[in-house]
Amino acid sequence: MTTTDSRTAADALARSAVEARVAACGQVMGPISSTYWWEGQVETAEEFYVVFKTTADRYPALEQHVRANHSYDVPELVATPITAGNPDYLAWVTTETTAT
Repeated sequence: MTTTDSRTAADALARSAVEARVAACGQVMGPISSTYWWEGQVETAEEFYVVFKTTADRYPALEQHVRANHSYDVPELVATPITAGNPDYLAWVTTETTAT
């Protein structure tokens, strides 16, 4: 997952990742309010979550895609492992991130 500073940026990042086949799906949620340290100060900003559905094998390519297409100097990139899930859904994610 990552966050962006606008709905437009979130939608564009989700779409570009899916088009590049580094994610089978990109879900945009928000706005959310984020409070964080940045350059020695506490900041608060409105952001949008983008949750990507990909495989462990495709994560490095997704990370590279997000870093290359994100407006933040240090974009949030967090991956969580899937320990269980609908086998048909997980197969779909694999298929959609490996198709050419």
